[in-house]
Amino acid sequence: MIPFKRHRSIMKTGLITAWLLLLLTGIAGIFWRSEWVYALPTPLPANYHPVSMGTKISWPSRSAALFGPDHKPLLLHFFNPDCPCSRFNIPHFRELIKQYGQKVSFAVVLMTDKDYSPDDIRHRFDLPENIPVIRDSLMAVACGVYSTPQAVVVDTSGQLFYRGNYNRSRYCTDEKSSYAKLALENLLHNNLHPTFDPLALKAYGCKLPTCTQ
Repeated sequence: MIPFKRHRSIMKTGLITAWLLLLLTGIAGIFWRSEWVYALPTPLPANYHPVSMGTKISWPSRSAALFGPDHKPLLLHFFNPDCPCSRFNIPHFRELIKQYGQKVSFAVVLMTDKDYSPDDIRHRFDLPENIPVIRDSLMAVACGVYSTPQAVVVDTSGQLFYRGNYNRSRYCTDEKSSYAKLALENLLHNNLHPTFDPLALKAYGCKLPTCTQ
């Protein structure tokens, strides 16, 4: 017969083990659900109006002046600091700026209802001080963007050259599917009709909290 104190100790150990297993199961479930949710395409918003590649973009007047006539292609980074997918690809975005900053203009389009200032975003995510950070949801409508993060590449004539994902990997580590980088390379080398696989052009990530289209 097991002594009472030993029996009590075994029961206590069993309860602690069961509690830890339950906790780990819960954490694993949350992680799995997060992975599953962000692996699915972002649903199209109601009344969404697609914008075709090659469309001349009509910039909202309050944002158009920020991009000046520097005769460079432009990459717009549609970004929500509260979207996990947006945060995961920031190092890749910084690397693109470092690699192409002499030939391409970059800007961040902030897609959130929260009150972040441009300086908040630049300092929090270690972005260069000369990168414009714009809060203008109409730019998403103009470019046909409805999720974050999304890359939009516009050629020097103001036409939409690419709108899509940065990479098939959440952390942008798959060089073969570095879609935004491939778009820049094609544009800079005058390949005006690049071919991308469906994963490049199907929107993934977080829905836009300020999207009205």
